[in-house]
Amino acid sequence: KEEIKKVKVSMDSKSNSNVSGNIVFEAKDGTVTMTAVFDGLEPGPHAIHLHEKADCSAPDAKSANGHWNPTHSKHGEWGSKEGYHKGDIGNFTADENGNGTITFSTDEWCIDCGDDLTSQPSGDAGKRVSCGAIAL
Repeated sequence: KEEIKKVKVSMDSKSNSNVSGNIVFEAKDGTVTMTAVFDGLEPGPHAIHLHEKADCSAPDAKSANGHWNPTHSKHGEWGSKEGYHKGDIGNFTADENGNGTITFSTDEWCIDCGDDLTSQPSGDAGKRVSCGAIAL
């Protein structure tokens, strides 16, 4: 029987925002499912990405560097045949109260399996309003 691995990440406010939340990553049967819940967002669409460094020390979270991109692909929509970063999760919408959630599953991630964490510059996703370090 395969072990189920789970990592919970607390998300802190960045860029003078009031955004906070939690993300849970769970690996089971070769698939990682990410469930993210946020509050304090501006209503409307928001992007969510994994970045190459587990470093949220900068006030604007730029210490996390660029999107996680171990395959050295160009920035794009997840699954695009033209390429995408492994950290290009996509967009979700916050409701009128500033609450937002997204669930995403893939067999292209793993937990505690020695991934190559390298990245390159990415698309203009706006300022980083929340940051959390994924650590085992």
